[in-house]
Amino acid sequence: MGSGCSQPDSDYIIYVVTGDKKNSGTDAKVKIILHDENEQQSEEIKLDNKWSDDFESGKEDVFHVPHKQSAMLHGSISKIEFWRDDDGIRSDWFVNIISVKCCKSKEIYIFPVFKWIKALQHYRIIHLDTSLPQLDEHWKQRQFEMEEIKDVYEYGQKQPGMPVQIKNIPDDEQFSFDYLWDIVVTKSKLIAKSKLSALTAGRWKCLEDFKKLFDKNILPLPKAANTWKDDVHFGRQRLTGCNHSLIKLCTVIPDKLTVTDEMLNPILEGNSLQYLLDNNRIFICDFNVLEKAESKEGYCVCAPIALFMIDKNQDLRPIAIQLYQDPDPDNPIFLPSDDPNLWNLAKMWFNNADAAHHQSQTHLGFTHLLMEGVCIAVHRCLSQSHPLFKLLAPHFLFLIAINTRGLDVLISEGGWVDKVMNIGAKGMFKLIEKGLDEWRIDLHGTLPNDFKSRGVLNQDILPGYHFRDDSLLLYHAIQKYVENYVSLYYDSEDKITGDWELQNLGKELSMPKSQGGVGVLGVPNDGELKTKEDISLLFTSVIVTCSVMHCATNFPIYQNYAFPPNYPATMRGVPPSTKDPIREDFIMDSLPNKSITRDILVVSKILSLQGTKSLGDFEVQYIYDPSALKIVEEFRSDLRKISLEIKERNKTRKTPYTNLDPEYIPNSISI
Repeated sequence: MGSGCSQPDSDYIIYVVTGDKKNSGTDAKVKIILHDENEQQSEEIKLDNKWSDDFESGKEDVFHVPHKQSAMLHGSISKIEFWRDDDGIRSDWFVNIISVKCCKSKEIYIFPVFKWIKALQHYRIIHLDTSLPQLDEHWKQRQFEMEEIKDVYEYGQKQPGMPVQIKNIPDDEQFSFDYLWDIVVTKSKLIAKSKLSALTAGRWKCLEDFKKLFDKNILPLPKAANTWKDDVHFGRQRLTGCNHSLIKLCTVIPDKLTVTDEMLNPILEGNSLQYLLDNNRIFICDFNVLEKAESKEGYCVCAPIALFMIDKNQDLRPIAIQLYQDPDPDNPIFLPSDDPNLWNLAKMWFNNADAAHHQSQTHLGFTHLLMEGVCIAVHRCLSQSHPLFKLLAPHFLFLIAINTRGLDVLISEGGWVDKVMNIGAKGMFKLIEKGLDEWRIDLHGTLPNDFKSRGVLNQDILPGYHFRDDSLLLYHAIQKYVENYVSLYYDSEDKITGDWELQNLGKELSMPKSQGGVGVLGVPNDGELKTKEDISLLFTSVIVTCSVMHCATNFPIYQNYAFPPNYPATMRGVPPSTKDPIREDFIMDSLPNKSITRDILVVSKILSLQGTKSLGDFEVQYIYDPSALKIVEEFRSDLRKISLEIKERNKTRKTPYTNLDPEYIPNSISI
């Protein structure tokens, strides 16, 4: 808004920002009426700069209002009314914001629009456009627009039993010209620029051969390539790797894991197993959810159980791995004291199962797909004028688009998952369905409750769990942000119960999929939101999932997956069923061949790319209410403090954990 009041006959200047969406510009004729706080209005003002191509995509246009058309205005501009005709070759028009500057007072009045403008329809927008539905003077226009939106944001299911997704992707959800993402093109470019272009088919000869794929610039060697055999590194993967939310405190050894003191004695550093259990030093990862999991033809997926111990150096290390759930002579317990190659192979099969769980549930199911259903419900139930829509909207940016493209390219039949993961696409879909039948927003989606349920909320338990320590900082900052924002607009419970848009949202989120809802479990009071605490729990969980949880789950993918022995997406053959020593050749026969390795490496690199701004630095600003902006700025200040605190923590950590530094956390699930 750099243009000043240079024209002497102008009392007002109007600024119009056209969106950068595909075909968002218009050649139509546009008119506007300004309304002041005294219920006076201007004449019809034609927005047209002579000899200028106005309203081009992504551009701001400036219009000086002649004095004779606005002479009757004497107070603050409280409302605008504008419309377009259907003239011109291109008449569709997406408007971001219209602002009005008073040349005399220098005041600027902002009217957020963020919608497609239909021909001949009059749009009335109040200053700042932020109100609860029961307080909106233009509630009829609001309801009419909401009914139209419901026709655009329809629920659908791509596979039986899967989460609800968008039936047809709306134009508003397509990537803008500033964020075009094509996985096929990106993959081809990476291959062409790296050593992968010279990669031939066939089997790898030795473990060191994998390192020859990497270079300093395009595909740097993951740090794990030099530490993957180390048991402390294997333990650290449970705490700071991709699949960070599975490990639990173990207080009683389950009957299905037949370990004994005699078996473990050489590993326990002179302690009894019971002593370690009593002192909160034994932890467990149990993949019972993978029992009888479907896998692609010719491959298998284990359902392992592993015990871990906090050793004398305060490091987490594995002490026993059983690759299937039921005790059996052909299902032995593997130990660090076994043949080194055999022990490494057992860890690989464990990590292959971990990778299947990570990509199916932790990553795709519990962030991408779950939040897509929430995103659709928010659009269907909350008007863009609703303050809570403005709170959530930045965290849904590109979500529907990336899911649509991701499912088409990565998880479709014959896609990346079918090529490189033992579980295959069909097995992944079934595992997602199974996981979402248990996932609760008030438990798994509420970080303190999740850590408490796994016995690891106390930060004196499980040292080195940097994901927990850093994510709790962020959770509480986001919770404070949401609570302050909610309190600004709901100063009584009547405003909550009387907000029919909010109540419709709670209802659609909690309603089973079979009845036309999203089917999210654990929404407070089965969707009947009664208190500020109910709203805050729900909205905190959504923002944390779209930002913190997706970041911690997605962006370590390259460092974990790119070197296959470290975290193999593919394992060939069958897991070991005896304790007989093995040679390295047997391990090489189990790992992916060169072609599959190339696909793993390239796509894991693409998935780890960051393309949007950091948390709190929103790509699109929806909030303009000055009181709300103060809350946003306080949130940004809290994030800056957290960033400094995490940087300080990393100076003394054995292995720095940068994944949850707010500088690196995107606002939304956009990759």
